[in-house]
Amino acid sequence: MTVTKPSTDLDIAKKADMKPITAIAAKANIPEEALEPYGRFKAKLDPSKIPGASTGKVVLVTAISPTPAGEGKSTVTVGLADALRQLNQSVMVALREPSLGPVMGVKGGATGGGYAQVLPMEDINLHFTGDLHAITTANNALAAIIDNHIHQGNALSIDPRRILWKRVMDLNDRALRKVVVGLGGPVQGVPREDGFDITVASEIMAIFCLATSLADLKARLANIVIGYTYDREPVFVRQLEAEGALTLLLKEAFKPNLVQTIEGTPAIIHGGPFANIAHGCNSIIATQTARKLADIVVTEAGFGADLGAEKFMHIKARQGQLKPEAVVIVATIRALKMHGGVPKDKLASENVNALKDGIQNLAKHVDTIRTFGIEPIVALNRFITDTEEELTALLDWAKNEDIRIARTNVWEEGGKGGIELAKQVLEVLEKPNYFHPLYELGQSVEEKVTAIVKHVYGADGVHFTDSAQKQIAQIKKLGWAVLPICMAKTQYSLSDQPTLLGRPEGFTITVREVIPKLGAGFLVCLTGDIMTMPGLPKQPAALRMDVDEEGNAVGLF
Repeated sequence: MTVTKPSTDLDIAKKADMKPITAIAAKANIPEEALEPYGRFKAKLDPSKIPGASTGKVVLVTAISPTPAGEGKSTVTVGLADALRQLNQSVMVALREPSLGPVMGVKGGATGGGYAQVLPMEDINLHFTGDLHAITTANNALAAIIDNHIHQGNALSIDPRRILWKRVMDLNDRALRKVVVGLGGPVQGVPREDGFDITVASEIMAIFCLATSLADLKARLANIVIGYTYDREPVFVRQLEAEGALTLLLKEAFKPNLVQTIEGTPAIIHGGPFANIAHGCNSIIATQTARKLADIVVTEAGFGADLGAEKFMHIKARQGQLKPEAVVIVATIRALKMHGGVPKDKLASENVNALKDGIQNLAKHVDTIRTFGIEPIVALNRFITDTEEELTALLDWAKNEDIRIARTNVWEEGGKGGIELAKQVLEVLEKPNYFHPLYELGQSVEEKVTAIVKHVYGADGVHFTDSAQKQIAQIKKLGWAVLPICMAKTQYSLSDQPTLLGRPEGFTITVREVIPKLGAGFLVCLTGDIMTMPGLPKQPAALRMDVDEEGNAVGLF
């Protein structure tokens, strides 16, 4: 009798044999008093009740510039953790939480794929333990408090034209990018222009992921600049006396979530800022909790090394007082051919010349990680359409450039398919680490941005619009120029133009706005046409989703 293999991530996840979360916690030496189960297969962790120091080594997984062909970064992250566990290592995986925007839109979920997934896949990709809803509620509670303050007499003289704080929702909805609130007469409030961001772009999400304790969370919330007065002085949340209520709304969500991989490796999933419009890393408190519980923590940063990895190095590593001990760059032959000019519908055909052209994108990301003082490992995520000639061309290039590379097949084989990669990671972890940032906080805003665009993107330089220059002048005047930079840039290109694939040269990055995020502790530099509220595609993934008569998910990847 022929046995039909599961064909989708959801099919594979449904057939997995999940262990009770209490068993996963016991295996990870998590004290019973630190575990707060959410049903049988999920739990919250109370870090204050987990003894020990955060000494585990961090392995950061990043990727080439993403393409519609797919790279499988989360899949490799999970598969690598499972492979390390097969090699008898003490390991945990730490990931970001999915946003319903891409889940319902086009990108998909964030739980890995195939036999390298975190479970329960359905729950994690949908409402999980409610963390994103708590962040949405806290954000919108602050918006309501701001508008109520203005309606009730505006004692702080907030200028309605200069309010920075937007409402959010955890879905893609382009119709809400620009709205007017307060219509309908005096009892409805003061009319003003407003707009919505997606929840993962909220400063509260960034704060949530960068805070190191509940007290730090409250202090950061108090430091949020919500807008300016008529005299153009900044207005902080602490002046509205709202930080206590916001912390109350977030206190349970702030506890990291414990789940498991298909192979039973403990996984902590917590926080989920996008890397193109935010800093793209899971929470510091989750990573540090995992470092208490395991010798090795495998984590990821969003999109390519020019976005999530750069922000991990300059923002998360600084604020969390940690460093990556090894870095993995995920690449596929399919995606590299796309960077070499092959359209998506032609990627199944062999094209060694296009592959060689597209390799330059990978080469730049390797150079970037080396610039930070770390020797990366390339994880070649295998696809069935890869030919021997293409594989030979990529492996020969890596050998000639003295670049570590490991073939992986974790989607099909789980941890077994990542053993070669895991062995190379272990070799790197035994070597000296020379990690260092590319700029110092004391440098000017312009110098810090220039360091990123030249060394990470490969640009000739940066142009600041008149508006950005005025904002920088005010930032300097207010003493905020010492903050790190969070670049908001397209993920598809090393430049700020999404159609420039591969390794573009001779380009300049244009910074059109510089927005201070005092609570998060960084300055957001907006480039290109990057939007903080995405829209849905012509055929959203939501249209393929359903439930059967027993309430089981259908069409969820």
